Amino acid sequence: MKLRPFLTSLAAFLLIIALLFIGQKDAAAASQSEQIQKIKDAGVLRVGVKQDVPNFGYYSADTGKYEGMEIDIAKKIAAELGVKVEYVPVTTQTREPLMDNGQIDILIATYTITEERQANYSISNPYYYDEIGFLVRKSSQIKTIDDLDGLTIGVSQGATTKANLELYAKEHNLTFKYVQLGSFPELAISLYATRIDAFSVDKSILTGYVSKKTEILKEGFNTQEYGIATKKSNTGVIDYINNLLSQWNKDGSLQQIYDKYDLTPARAE
Repeated sequence: MKLRPFLTSLAAFLLIIALLFIGQKDAAAASQSEQIQKIKDAGVLRVGVKQDVPNFGYYSADTGKYEGMEIDIAKKIAAELGVKVEYVPVTTQTREPLMDNGQIDILIATYTITEERQANYSISNPYYYDEIGFLVRKSSQIKTIDDLDGLTIGVSQGATTKANLELYAKEHNLTFKYVQLGSFPELAISLYATRIDAFSVDKSILTGYVSKKTEILKEGFNTQEYGIATKKSNTGVIDYINNLLSQWNKDGSLQQIYDKYDLTPARAE
């Protein structure tokens, strides 16, 4: 085999690969620019947020305003875009349909990153880590997860909590009964009314429902990652948001938001 023709062919092959790579990068950059420009032209960023999760996304009847960590993140993204922010209240049942039909541009609503969700939506890198926990009545004398064996646990409809609890129970030879309700306040009320023995969701969410009569078990499991989501086709928007999250992690902006709401993220697995 002659060396010169081989090197010429190799060089041509590498050039084609390089051009394809550059073309893909240019196409991705163009897509991001187009999707971001669309939001800028509209002059508003429509963000799906929770309205019943203290410290994350909560609508205050006293002030008539939304507040919480995720609200602050939405404000920062809108400020970077130079547009106003419009909050659209969502629940675990409505947040995906609202993305599907284009009623919101992005979702920041304690949305756990899973492989199934990544297959259907564009989701950012994590902006917060948490773990599943349990809120119980102090009078119940429940101190560990094992103490919940055979008891009834309340979970939110449309959340990943029940599936994770079922897996945990199987792995630890436990049996749980379940009540699924539409909102976190409903679950808290059910706990006070003794209709359920524990209210289970991510620990940081539970902090907003602790009272003199309730407490969060020290034990928790299954680290959860929260991501910002949008339609599958809006990869440019998520690329833009990932760049912002990376910047805010480095300059301490995200930590300042955690501190503002006394939030301590779980350790990333």
